[in-house]
Amino acid sequence: MSIPATVACLCGKVELALGAAPQARANCHCASCRDFYATPMLAASAWAAADVRVVKGEPRRYAHPDKQMSRAFCAECGELMFGTNRLGMTVLPNGLAARAAGGALPPALAPQMHLFYAERVLEVADALPKYLQGWDGPLLAD
Repeated sequence: MSIPATVACLCGKVELALGAAPQARANCHCASCRDFYATPMLAASAWAAADVRVVKGEPRRYAHPDKQMSRAFCAECGELMFGTNRLGMTVLPNGLAARAAGGALPPALAPQMHLFYAERVLEVADALPKYLQGWDGPLLAD
């Protein structure tokens, strides 16, 4: 199963086209993602901004008041379509791609790591590397 060419919100009014493969696939545990996306862990892929395009509708955008983050969502159904992180990458929630692929996340989008695991609020029992900070930092010791 390959990466879907497009993803859409629940009501179908906003659609995104996905280009090249994502630059990172991770479960993020940082306090910023937990707060901004209202989730204990953000399961997402990060893409170069040019590789994710809005092809239908116009999502509403909200910029974080204090951090270099924003999110875009469907004004009709409210579904989160993507975010932008401090590096300018487009962050696509895994749920969108899983739904576009018929319910299962394509292996090409499966998370490869946990980021900011030192900030976690829940333990995850899997074999993925658990970086305490970013992916260039130390790993959780077994």
